Amino acid sequence: MKKVAVIQDMSSFGKCSLTAAMPVLSVMGVQAVPLPTAILTAQTGYSSFYCEDLTSKMDHFVDEWSKLGATFDGIHTGFVTGKEQIDNIFRFLNIFHSSKTTLLVDPVMGDLGEVYKMFTGELLDRMKELVKSADIITPNITECCLLTGLSYEKLQSYQDDSDYIQALEDAGHQLQQETGANVIITGLNPPSTDANKRYVGNMYVDAHRSFSSIREYNGESYSGTGDLFASVIMGGTMRGQGLVESMKLAETFLAASIEATSKEQIPREAGVNFEKFLRMLL
Repeated sequence: MKKVAVIQDMSSFGKCSLTAAMPVLSVMGVQAVPLPTAILTAQTGYSSFYCEDLTSKMDHFVDEWSKLGATFDGIHTGFVTGKEQIDNIFRFLNIFHSSKTTLLVDPVMGDLGEVYKMFTGELLDRMKELVKSADIITPNITECCLLTGLSYEKLQSYQDDSDYIQALEDAGHQLQQETGANVIITGLNPPSTDANKRYVGNMYVDAHRSFSSIREYNGESYSGTGDLFASVIMGGTMRGQGLVESMKLAETFLAASIEATSKEQIPREAGVNFEKFLRMLL
């Protein structure tokens, strides 16, 4: 069985990070080996939560797993609390990242044009270094803008969907060329000429081509969907699927989960009810 080290926080409520990655990877036939970066009573979108930062504990995992002679087929990084944790991840990579290990970096820093509370210029600088080590990068629109310098405000001002897509293609190719990684930009929301319709999608960019997948959007947004998406990409990669195929599978899985969650009127911060759709990933 393939093994993936998942370096993310563990939030008890919110269905994100480790509580999203572990069931997805497991149902896709992959052993998820967690390295928690922090323990939270609930993800940070809740009105109140307690966070225990585990930066000082991360080296214990590196040391003990080294003693076991552990190896990994994949490494999946997500939410980190700051620059110091990325420094710890580099130490982890120095020991466990080989030419046979797929590294997926989800550069969690912000969403919807806003940066998260832990964001600093130092974090961005170190994240730019981390993505250069990656084989796959899964930034959302905001994170793509942060990594490439693309103006989020200008992107959102486009009235024509072709201008919007072209600007993101250019940014995706820039990121791909700077890192050598395959890039999947999530959460596209191209402008629509129909006031009654909105669209959402994702874009795949490699050294040779780009591919956009756009579908109608119901206007709902939930915690953890990016984590679920990235986890499906990693799971698909571990079982030999192409990235575009895995991207389409992730879209179908999330579309069904979001639709069901919307019908149940679940609060945004609670995340999507994805559990009954895990069978789609088998």
